[in-house]
Amino acid sequence: MRQFIFISIIPLFSSCIFYSMAGSIPPHINSISIPMVENQTVEFGISEAVTDNLVNQFLETNILRLDDVNNADSILKGKIIRVKDAPYTYTKEESVTEYRLTITMDLEWVDVVEDKIIIKKQYSGYGAYGLSGDISSDQIDNDGDGLVDSEDEDEFGDPREYATKVAVKKIAQDILNEIMTSW
Repeated sequence: MRQFIFISIIPLFSSCIFYSMAGSIPPHINSISIPMVENQTVEFGISEAVTDNLVNQFLETNILRLDDVNNADSILKGKIIRVKDAPYTYTKEESVTEYRLTITMDLEWVDVVEDKIIIKKQYSGYGAYGLSGDISSDQIDNDGDGLVDSEDEDEFGDPREYATKVAVKKIAQDILNEIMTSW
């Protein structure tokens, strides 16, 4: 009887494993083009930072081959629509101790082969920074990883630039996750 139950369960598990391990990208899409993200803000260099981060995410994960716009099966089009600095944390005396920089962008992932939009969505990412001028001693978890200052080996540099870097990285990760789970 045990052998019968075991043999009956194997196909069930193997079909679940096959389903959950199957790729989520349409089979005819093997490549992607990531042209320079458009910047509709006054933030200098943000287009390059977002585009570079997206390209790096795709190179690291290797889920789609990067190709030029004329040969790719799909195109990832982005437009940065807002960069916002806002006070985030205050002292008892109501002085600002921490700012949150938020970058918002519109994105379209276009299937060139079937001439349709696969994803059309808005993404936001944020990073935190203080006013101390030195993020390695500002007592803020600048990148949201649960580590502060000396505990966090990658917290160094200009506070606002670092917050921008963190926000851009979060956006690229969210976009990649969305693409991997969109089908």
